[in-house]
Amino acid sequence: MENIVRYMEKNGGFAKMKELKEEGFQTRDIAFLVKDGAIEKVKPGLYRLSDYGFFEDKNVSFLSVCRAIPNAIICLISALDYYELTLFNPSEIYYAIPNSEKVKKIEYPPVKPFFFRERFYTPGIEKIKTQFGEIRIYNKEKTVCDMFRYRNKLGDDIALEGLKNYLKLKKSNILKLSEYAEICQVKTVMMPIIKALVG
Repeated sequence: MENIVRYMEKNGGFAKMKELKEEGFQTRDIAFLVKDGAIEKVKPGLYRLSDYGFFEDKNVSFLSVCRAIPNAIICLISALDYYELTLFNPSEIYYAIPNSEKVKKIEYPPVKPFFFRERFYTPGIEKIKTQFGEIRIYNKEKTVCDMFRYRNKLGDDIALEGLKNYLKLKKSNILKLSEYAEICQVKTVMMPIIKALVG
């Protein structure tokens, strides 16, 4: 069983059941490690180590979602939190998928899916490479504009907080923000607020 753990350590702390079987590991040993708490089931067929160095990193949940759902993009409050543009700490991972897709069940972490139409889904995706895998997330500008697009559902206060904090950044880019506001169809709402905030 230690061989299973070592194999997963070499693969960034994650492994698919198919890969484990191909390496000759027994299903019963994998089930024992899950019951013992040494590994966790992310979704059927995907596992991760419970106790591994990178799990101290808050981004592990993002990695789990991106590994489990190939088209998932971290979005909205989760992305806002990642960029430290809000003090709100969501209890679920918010992710976007194309509205033509079905939700895939994830056992851990808790998630909240959002279905984006193609015009809203495709722009602004960034791929952040870590030593343990790739995180797909919307950039700061797209995230702030998405928050205004969902302000009635998620709250005007968080959207405004995100915008204010973005504008305080040294690398804030009002032109880029305006372009994403146009894409997200919130330009008429956001621009008067931006003008009021920046003077």
